[in-house]
Amino acid sequence: MMEARSFRIFCGVVTILGTLMALQVQCNQESELIKHLFKRYNKNIRPVVHPEDKVEVMIKLTLTNLISLNEKEETLTTNVWVEIQWSDFRLSWNKSDYYGIDTLRIPYNYVWLPDIVLENNIDGKFDVAYYANVLISDNGWMYWLPPAIYRSTCSIEITYFPFDFQNCTLAFRSQTYSANELNLILAVGETGEKIEWVDIDPEAFTENGEWAIVHRPARKNINLRYSPDDLEYQEILFNIIIQRKPLFYVINIILPCSLISSLVVLAYFLPAQAGGQKLTVSISVLLAQTVFLFLIAQKIPETSKSTPLIGKYLIFVMSVTTLIATNQIVVLNFSLRSPSTHTMSYSIKHVFLEMVPRFLGMSPLVDDSEVTTEMNGVRERRRSSFGLMQRAEEYVLKQPRSEMMFDKQKERHGFKGSNVDNIDVSSTANLYKSLAQNAPEIKQCVDACNFIAESTRQRNDIGSEIESWVLIGKMIDKVCFWAAMLLFIFGTVWIFLTGHFNVAPEFPFPGDNRKYVPS
Repeated sequence: MMEARSFRIFCGVVTILGTLMALQVQCNQESELIKHLFKRYNKNIRPVVHPEDKVEVMIKLTLTNLISLNEKEETLTTNVWVEIQWSDFRLSWNKSDYYGIDTLRIPYNYVWLPDIVLENNIDGKFDVAYYANVLISDNGWMYWLPPAIYRSTCSIEITYFPFDFQNCTLAFRSQTYSANELNLILAVGETGEKIEWVDIDPEAFTENGEWAIVHRPARKNINLRYSPDDLEYQEILFNIIIQRKPLFYVINIILPCSLISSLVVLAYFLPAQAGGQKLTVSISVLLAQTVFLFLIAQKIPETSKSTPLIGKYLIFVMSVTTLIATNQIVVLNFSLRSPSTHTMSYSIKHVFLEMVPRFLGMSPLVDDSEVTTEMNGVRERRRSSFGLMQRAEEYVLKQPRSEMMFDKQKERHGFKGSNVDNIDVSSTANLYKSLAQNAPEIKQCVDACNFIAESTRQRNDIGSEIESWVLIGKMIDKVCFWAAMLLFIFGTVWIFLTGHFNVAPEFPFPGDNRKYVPS
C-alpha cells in the first residue's frame, strides 16, 4: 500500500513539473517569436511588397446599443464594436518552428494600423473607447476589435414628428491613406458571404425604448467628385434606419392637448349673453396650447425646412380656438342689440329665426301671435287678441287700484253728477268730445290711460325685438357649434392619419429591391 501511494505521488509530481516546463517552453517560444517578428518591423510602413500595391482592409460594425437620438442637436449616440481585418506579410511565421503557436496578442501601438476613423463624428473624438490588443495569426492575418461609443451627425427630418422615421449614417474611412494605398471593403463571413449590414448580437444588444431599427444596410461608397488620390474618394457607410415609437408623445402631449382643445367647443353651451365667460374659456385654452407649442419647440431642431406634424396640429387647434373666440364676440354683439341701436330687417329674422332652425331640425322661433303688416310703407306689428288679453291681465295685476273707484273721491276731484249725465256715449268720437266739454278731468284720465297703454305696447315691442336678437345669437351659436365640432374632429383625424401612414420604406435604398439582412 505504501509503495502504491508513493508511486502515485511521484507520478503527480512528474506531471506538474512537465506542465510547468511546457508552459515555460511555450512562454519562451512566444517571447522568441515576438522578438523574431518585431526585430526589423517598422509600424510606420504599409504592409506591402511594392509601393503600388494596395492593402485590403475589411470592416464590420456590430451594434450593441442604440443609446439615443438627440433631435435638437441632430446627434446619434451608439455603442458599437468596430471589427477591422487586414494582412501583414511581415508578421507571419511557421507555427511548427515555435511550439505550435498560431496566435499572438500584441498591443495596438506595436503594429501598423490603417487609421480607420468615424468621419461624421460630432464631438471631435475620432478614437475608439478602448484600444484592445491586436490578434495576429501565423499567416500574417491581423484582427482588431476595439469597442467605441460614437456621437455622429444625423440629419433629422421633422415633417411627420412624432410619427417619423430617421436615416442615420456612420461613415468610416482612413484618415491618412488614399484609395491608391488602401482598399476599404466590407467584411466577409465564415461562409464567404459579404456582410452588407450592421451586425447585431441578440444576446448583447439592448433595445431602445423610443426607436425601433427597421433597416441596417452597409455598403461601400465611391465619391466620384474626388480622385483616388483624395481621402474622401472611398468610404464605408453603415446606415441605421429607425422608426419612432410615438406612444410617449401620444400619452403626454397629443392626448392632453386634444382634450384641452375640445373644451373650447363646450363654451357654446353657455348662454349667448355670457360672452365674458366664453372668452375666458377660449383664452385659457389658447394659453394652454401655447405652452404645448413651447414644449414641442424645445424638442425639435431649429429649422425652417419643414414644420412638424404635431406643430401643424397645435397651430390648427389654436386657429380654431381663435375663430371660436372671434365668433363669440360676434354672437355677443348680436345678443346685446336693441331697437335703439339696430333695426332688425325681415330678411335677418326670416333667415335666422325660420330657415336656420328648420335646417337644424327645430321648429321656427317666430311667435305665432305676431303678425307683421305694412301700411303706407310703414311696418307695423299687430298682436292677436289672445296676446293682448294676456298682456292686459299682467298690466292690471301690476297696477294699483284707481282712486276714481270711490264715490267720495269723485266729489273731491270735482266730478259732478250733472256733468257726467250729459256725456254722449253714442260713438267714440262723440264720447271724446263730450268728455272734453263736460268732464275735462275724465278726458285727462283717458289721455293718461292711452299714454300708459301706448308706452306698455312700445315696451312690449322693444322686449320682443330684444328677445329676437337673443334668439338670433343662439342660432348663430348652434350653427357655429356644429361647424367647430366637425372642423375639430375632421382636422384632427386628417392630420394624424397622415402621420399614421408615414412608415419606413420596405427597402432601404430607392431602386434597390434588397433588404440587406442576413440570409
